[in-house]
Amino acid sequence: MAVEELQCIIKRCQILEERDFKEEDFGLFQLAGQRCIEDGHVDQLLEIIQDEKNKTIIKSMGWNLVGPVVRCLLGSGAGDKREDCFLMFDLLVKLCNPKELLLGLLELIEEPSGKQISQIILLLLQPLQTVIQKLSNNKAYSVGLALSTMWSQLSLLPVPYSEEQTQTDDYGLCQCCKALIEFMKPFVQEVVDNKENKENEKLKDELLKFCFKSLKCPLLTAQFLQQSEEVGNDPFRCFATEIIGFLSQIGHPVPQIILNHGRKKRTWDYLEFEEEEDKQLADSVASLTYLVFVQGIGIDQLPMVLSPSYLLQLNMKHIEVFLQRTEQSIFSKGLELLENSLLRLEDNSLLYQYLEIKSFLAVPQGLVKVMTLCPIETLRKKGLAMLQLYIDKLDSQGKYTLFRCLLNTSNHSGVEGFVIQNIKNQIDVSFKKTYNKWFVGPQLTSLLDLVLFLPEGAETDLLQNSDRIMASLNLLRYLVIKDNENDNQTGLWTELGKIENNFLKPLHIGLNMSKAHYEAEIKNSQQHSQGGEEIPTMPPEMQLKVLHSALYTFDLIESVLARVEELIEIKTKSTSEENAEIK
Repeated sequence: MAVEELQCIIKRCQILEERDFKEEDFGLFQLAGQRCIEDGHVDQLLEIIQDEKNKTIIKSMGWNLVGPVVRCLLGSGAGDKREDCFLMFDLLVKLCNPKELLLGLLELIEEPSGKQISQIILLLLQPLQTVIQKLSNNKAYSVGLALSTMWSQLSLLPVPYSEEQTQTDDYGLCQCCKALIEFMKPFVQEVVDNKENKENEKLKDELLKFCFKSLKCPLLTAQFLQQSEEVGNDPFRCFATEIIGFLSQIGHPVPQIILNHGRKKRTWDYLEFEEEEDKQLADSVASLTYLVFVQGIGIDQLPMVLSPSYLLQLNMKHIEVFLQRTEQSIFSKGLELLENSLLRLEDNSLLYQYLEIKSFLAVPQGLVKVMTLCPIETLRKKGLAMLQLYIDKLDSQGKYTLFRCLLNTSNHSGVEGFVIQNIKNQIDVSFKKTYNKWFVGPQLTSLLDLVLFLPEGAETDLLQNSDRIMASLNLLRYLVIKDNENDNQTGLWTELGKIENNFLKPLHIGLNMSKAHYEAEIKNSQQHSQGGEEIPTMPPEMQLKVLHSALYTFDLIESVLARVEELIEIKTKSTSEENAEIK
């Protein structure tokens, strides 16, 4: 029945000029053709399309059949008609109006979700390329529209984050990346072959936009296989290599992008692209920088004369972009890029003036967030290691400036304890090796004011601040042992009265209050446990364990505090006796 309906429409239209076809004819043609496919008459529909007498009708109306044919190919009902469906699809691509066909194909790409996204893109990419190449006008616009449509759909797919996921490629993203490269190649070649053509300038800009979108998604998130024999089989590495190659071919090589990004002078010629630069390019250029320096893709294009400190300066704003993100797959790249950049530098060689650049203070603060907020232990440890490496590379004034900054901004006892341990290390270097004005005398005194005090006096939560307090006490013990009162190199003995009032006395009071509170809590918990009353927050045994652990911490602090006070007493008594003998 459907075949007869279609033949009836065909006969009526065969005697008409193309311009006389009515809208009603298009609708009837589509309905009848669709029913032919649904009813299994694919072979008869193919014969109608192959008939030379129907060429004009198919050219004008055939694109309406593309949707039903594609859905049939993607569905499970094609069966033994699959080969005829493919033949029909190829014929429609060959015969139909390319402009109408382009819009029809892009509508089909926009329809699906989930795993069907990659299935339809893989099916339609080659026909789409053929259709665009047949267009005589607005090719650049058509390429841009096609790439933008596909990127919008592909950006909805999850990016594999493990080697196993990359190999199984459940959502087909890796296959699509490979196919997209093949789709782009003839258009890139067209730009290369006709650089003076104005239309090709527009085509170049569309390709440039897509390359930068690809650097952001999927490449910003994509995880790369370890550089080994498997590198050639890494789909994302292959995709990144091709994208970076395309950028060079169309006139935007790696050095131009990396060395010029962020300068006041605009890098891009295309106005629409410029307007997006600040918002969109930060992630893309950060991704490119990671690919070049960490993965080594295109690094041979960079001049060899660039100094390590200049490269670090180039990379710091990109590292900052990575560390601002919360996705593990993205901020971990910031840690890798920072390590790669810092390892090029000699220890103590990074001048303090670099800390005047915003990103040079923002990055260590980003590392603090990784160290304190990241749920993955290996990344927290990596963040800590990178902060230590960064400190090691700074010169003395830089270290001093960074320590002050972190003590004022971290708001985390563990981080403050880490910084105080580093201050102790720098004082030790100054005592044992080279005199360093930043970690002795007035400069050190100013720094100690940030260390040897309790933020809220005796009311300070000693348990929450235990890491900081223990590090401060250990630093004070070290200073008392190393620096004699008569030498007073560190300025400690001049400031001893202030230290006792701001730190030691409030700490005594705080310890007495805290111990009394927790001992009462232990007694209370034991009574509740014996009375059979439930403690809503945790089991009685666990609560007792936590309370005893707190008391142990207070005892530990108290023992170090007692030792510090004992050492101060011994040192001051000894100095008094020495002075008396001299007189």
